[in-house]
Amino acid sequence: MKKMMLGKIRGILSAMMLGVSLLLVIPASAATGFTENLNAANPSMFYISDGWANGSDFGVAWKASNVEFNNGVMALRLDNVGCSSNCLGKPFASGEYATNTKYGFGRVEARMKVAKGTGLVTSLFTYYNPDPSVKLNDEIDIEILGKDTTKLEVNYFTAGVGGHSTIIDLGFDAALDFHNYAFEWSPTFIKWYVDGQLVHTENGSRGPLPTNPGHIMVNLWAGANAAEQYWTGKFIYPGSPVRAYYDWIKFTPAS
Repeated sequence: MKKMMLGKIRGILSAMMLGVSLLLVIPASAATGFTENLNAANPSMFYISDGWANGSDFGVAWKASNVEFNNGVMALRLDNVGCSSNCLGKPFASGEYATNTKYGFGRVEARMKVAKGTGLVTSLFTYYNPDPSVKLNDEIDIEILGKDTTKLEVNYFTAGVGGHSTIIDLGFDAALDFHNYAFEWSPTFIKWYVDGQLVHTENGSRGPLPTNPGHIMVNLWAGANAAEQYWTGKFIYPGSPVRAYYDWIKFTPAS
């Protein structure tokens, strides 16, 4: 009897230790998924960036008025309205939309139509940075540059280290219509998809994969300084607003 009881106790302890080890592997984050149809602003789940700007590589300041909702679609509008006085020294204003909560392993996806024009970047990404004064960000990126909207650029950062960029030929012009873009993130891989088709996989062989849950974000911006010179090209404002469009954003947690 004592041997049987000891065996049961060992079994319970083993199961508990397995549970602890799984908790250590899975990032602490929101446990449930969502589908956001973008019919209107949803402040209970998302925030609209307003009244601030990123670093010198960004040629835009974020303004809430540059996030628009019409007919079940969210548009991020880039323009120069008021930027002679209230765009924090940036030449343009644009929009950014992000979750209030951080999300961990799972599938992030959006249906979007990107902005065309040299210098522009339309994005879907996760972002974690514990200390904005020190760039130690974890990030997983989907980006389409306006200078060639037939190409998709994917990348990831771990503790501020990137350099894992891969460019993928889409086979279509992403500025002409809506398409579905997604990535699946796990402890052992990141897989990127376009319209449900796998287009790229990273398994950590080029550098450790990110582990920290991040905010799910979308934005439209114009490059400046080093980004403009080496990556995006120079944006010339066409005289009227430029928009990137999002039909929905979705997160499915890993099982």
